[in-house]
Amino acid sequence: MKSGSMKSGSMKYLLALDQGTTSSRAVVFDANGAIRALARREFPQIYPRPGWVEHDPADLWASQLACARTALRRARVGASELAAIGITNQRETTLVWDRATGQALHGAIVWQDRRTAALCARWAARGLASRVRERTGLVIDPYFSASKIAWLLANVKGLARRARRGEVAFGTVDSWLVWRLTGGRRHVTDVSNASRTLLFDIHRGEWDGQLLEAFGIPRAMLPQVHASAHVFGTCDARLFGAEIPIASIAGDQQAALFGQACHGPGMAKNTYGTGCFMLLNTGARAIGSRSGLVTTLAARYGRTQYALEGSVFIGGAVVQWLRDGLRLIRRSADVEELAARVPDSGGVYLVPAFAGLGAPHWDPYARGILVGLTRGAGAAHIARAALESIAFQSAELLAAMRRDSGLELAELRVDGGAAANDLLMQFQSDLLGIPVVRPEVLETTALGAAYLAGLATGVWKDREDIARHWQAARRFQPRMSREEAKRRMGEWARALERSRDWQKARRPGARSR
Repeated sequence: MKSGSMKSGSMKYLLALDQGTTSSRAVVFDANGAIRALARREFPQIYPRPGWVEHDPADLWASQLACARTALRRARVGASELAAIGITNQRETTLVWDRATGQALHGAIVWQDRRTAALCARWAARGLASRVRERTGLVIDPYFSASKIAWLLANVKGLARRARRGEVAFGTVDSWLVWRLTGGRRHVTDVSNASRTLLFDIHRGEWDGQLLEAFGIPRAMLPQVHASAHVFGTCDARLFGAEIPIASIAGDQQAALFGQACHGPGMAKNTYGTGCFMLLNTGARAIGSRSGLVTTLAARYGRTQYALEGSVFIGGAVVQWLRDGLRLIRRSADVEELAARVPDSGGVYLVPAFAGLGAPHWDPYARGILVGLTRGAGAAHIARAALESIAFQSAELLAAMRRDSGLELAELRVDGGAAANDLLMQFQSDLLGIPVVRPEVLETTALGAAYLAGLATGVWKDREDIARHWQAARRFQPRMSREEAKRRMGEWARALERSRDWQKARRPGARSR
């Protein structure tokens, strides 16, 4: 048994609920940080209009509850054996519900949704961008929660009036899950999720009254904010057979940073999920970005830490598009075999700006583009270009982080579903020129939530204790010359430029460029 773990006779387990964009997961970990069981369930994506993305709040809850029960059954772990539940979640996705009935009042507006692009442009035109960046570390963009809340207040009949009276609750997905787990007794969130709303002062650690007023959002609808490792409440005994402490909440990317044991300044991770999210721990310094990144709060346990973050909206989702949209593959896992049939992309570049471009470009009007096609291009070239697009976008983020922080990374730790793809990880290392390190436990987002919950309940004693559990499974060393990497990045930049501002230029009545 490793240092700090409980004795075998008193072994306790952690249940991590990982509510993502396309699926819900539940993972049971033991006190050594090892996975005992996992369950996963996809749920429908709803596209009411082009550029709009929603989830049914009932699907989020039902899929997460079903996964939790399945994981516990597979692990043969009873509720009384759980030390705590930890929650990690897709961030920025916005829900509103009736405090009295718990009934959702609209579909959840997903972080990918672009419906508020014009509203964000109006906010920027009012001169709010500098105040937002100074206080929240973010940029005004539809990605974050504030414009989604404002849209709901303006478009759901009677919602604004009820929100002012305190009858309506707003929450990101973590708040919704805790509300349901506790039977409506707790309306809470943590600092990492609050810092993604565009409403939270990351320096003072509280909701910002001036921004709430500027955006027309009533304070009465906001949750209480706590540290990420904190006992937020206990779940209803009827759900699992016993009351269990809910002892952590962390946004998925901050949870992954913690799960990767990136506890010190200069350590970075990249999560390859539906999107790609790279975070660089900057310690006690909140570094303002000059390169299109955002400054965010890391998951909080003890002292406050900050991170520079870059968000790629379409990462692994481009593989789902190959599967479901183009039907080039039957399963997402088949993409590596298809892409490996050719030595390179043959000059084909795919820019998957299906939901606009995130960092460092922040262009909500960009759209996807496939360029460099010849008669010799085939399905394998497109598959390889799709995988390479994930690495190109991530390489842009790391370059921006180097410029902003002045830090040279020794390695990049990776996780998420697409991190299992050897071809992608090797190409990522080639572009970056540093080792890419894949850990033994790829479920690091869930692991981060479990670690935080375990720290809050005494399963582990400190960061150093849990860092000893982290182990590398494989290191990908760069093979490509720096000259070739620079050439490929230059070609990517040319393709990317052709996708910029596409939707805006094609609006009815807009002038062609």
